[in-house]
Amino acid sequence: MDSKRLEDILKFSIGLVALLLINIISERYFFRLDLTEEKRFSISEPTKVMLKNLEETVYVEVYLDGDLPSGFRRLRTAIEETLEEFRIFSDNHVQYSFVNPDLAGSAKSRNEFMMEIARKGVQPTDVFLTEKGQQIQKRILPGAVVSYGVREQGVLLLKGNKGAPPEEQLNQSVEGVEYELASVIRALTKDKPEIIGLSTGHGELAGKDIFSFRKSLEEKYIVRDVVLNSNADLDGTDLLIIAKPVTKFQPGEKYRLDQYIMKGGRVLFLLDALAASIDSTTISFPYDLNLDDQLFRYGVRINKDLVMDMLSAKAPVVVGNLGDQPQIRMLPWPFYPLINTYADHPVVRNLDAVKLLFVSSIDTVKAPGIKKTPLLFTSAYSRRLSAPIRIDLDELKKPLDPKSFNQSGIPVACLLEGSFTSLFRNRPIPPLENNGTDVKNDFLESGVPTKIMVIADGDIVRNTFDPRSGQPLPMGFDYYGRYTFANEDFIMNAIEYMLDDKGVILSRNKEIVLRPLDKVKIQAERRKWQILNLLMPVIVLVVFGVIRNFVRKKRYASF
Repeated sequence: MDSKRLEDILKFSIGLVALLLINIISERYFFRLDLTEEKRFSISEPTKVMLKNLEETVYVEVYLDGDLPSGFRRLRTAIEETLEEFRIFSDNHVQYSFVNPDLAGSAKSRNEFMMEIARKGVQPTDVFLTEKGQQIQKRILPGAVVSYGVREQGVLLLKGNKGAPPEEQLNQSVEGVEYELASVIRALTKDKPEIIGLSTGHGELAGKDIFSFRKSLEEKYIVRDVVLNSNADLDGTDLLIIAKPVTKFQPGEKYRLDQYIMKGGRVLFLLDALAASIDSTTISFPYDLNLDDQLFRYGVRINKDLVMDMLSAKAPVVVGNLGDQPQIRMLPWPFYPLINTYADHPVVRNLDAVKLLFVSSIDTVKAPGIKKTPLLFTSAYSRRLSAPIRIDLDELKKPLDPKSFNQSGIPVACLLEGSFTSLFRNRPIPPLENNGTDVKNDFLESGVPTKIMVIADGDIVRNTFDPRSGQPLPMGFDYYGRYTFANEDFIMNAIEYMLDDKGVILSRNKEIVLRPLDKVKIQAERRKWQILNLLMPVIVLVVFGVIRNFVRKKRYASF
């Protein structure tokens, strides 16, 4: 009896020790398994590295909670699962909570609360619910506010292509949860924000014309104006933006721009090839920017043409008079193409339509060692007109001829990556002003790997203005259509990609495949599956009971 008791105690002790060892080993050698086909619960390696390097606690307050439609409940679940992964991989340096805005108290308190969150960048969304047979409207906040130390930033988590069905748009939002949260955390926790330079001196967009764009930049980066005829201005600039210049670049400026790229500088070119305006009937002629040879050397060419697209935004046109009052109609304006065809690239994945104004086509040319990725394309019904071009709103009154829009997928933006060759290789170096160094000793014929992006529309970042108040509107907002296009998302994604050497933006490649049930087949076979689900458990239990009874009888009969 004593030996049996001792044996039980030993077995219990061994099991307890084994359990403790398993816990110690699992704590030191942590791993997780994702058995889904598309790895929907996995976090990308760059995000894991960023989370492991957090020195202080990041707090995330999510406002998507309460009584939600089924699609938004799925989005909420995805947010919670992602934040839980963030908490685990950051060793509890990411803490999160969910807040129900409906519990804010009175209607006035809720409105004030939502307005406060909206000012932080999380815009409310109206959805419709069915309660007791009636459809009611409800306002929700599909986003979060991320805090790190004394800094905080809002992030909208309902993204995606608004032209897609609601279920697909929500699925795209689920795919982007990791990137949206990781991007904000990365921006808040950087020791020193990157420096963005805005080129000046050539009539570039500035001031109130890019108020919205500059504000968005300043939320993540240090923004400063840059003069290309000074070496000092380019020193320390991580990315240079040249937004719609209209005057000629001098040889010395081109040289400094070239050497900035050779040393690893990144440049975002937003260029108009032709001067065009909707304000009056004009003839559109090419700008003389003196940049064609430089861009050609880097691997791209902006053509002296304008693209017309049947998939386009609308413009107000006076079509007649009623008494002494002009009659205005909104008519499609093919020179305002809506871009909704994209490359397979993280910069443009799950992006809504982008609105462009008087855009030109882009061709890639031979440039050894350069990877060229066209990002934006026109629709299947587009065309190109070569300069000079007559711009006349009265043409909108005539019906468009679909047969003339016989070109498809014209590229209008291109990403260039690699080690570029200098424009001034085997060329004399131009005279430079305000330069105290020996330029010949500093000259580089070829550069280190870097990135250049060329978009053949300078107005992509220009904001419009409220005609009543004169206040600048958000970038990409169409006042007449009351719709915000994805111009800001595209440009900010592009900048993030060009500056992100750690690859956090690659998490935008996550893909979650929708596997909807066949509704027609469900309806046709509904009764069969109902009967099967009702009878199968009973049949299984009966068969199990019969077999068990037979085995018991046979065993005890032989005994």
